[in-house]
Amino acid sequence: MKRSRPEIISEILGICRNGANKTRIVYQANLNFKTINPYLQLLVKNNLIESDQGKYKTTEKGAVLLENINQVNDQLYDNYESEPMQG
Repeated sequence: MKRSRPEIISEILGICRNGANKTRIVYQANLNFKTINPYLQLLVKNNLIESDQGKYKTTEKGAVLLENINQVNDQLYDNYESEPMQG
């Protein structure tokens, strides 16, 4: 199943929490070097991650976004799992 853009962004923010180089991000997020660049550019442009000498680190703003995404996912999956399946 194809991952959504928010899912990929969430993964990258999580990987970069303690700092990561591009190779680590590519392998841990299961992306390739061609597809990672637009995501990194978007996240840097929006101050969600910062780049210093080839190392990317999640900013405070990025950490807040990641926490919000996780809370939304928790709510969705908690509600999804607690409801009986129809059909």
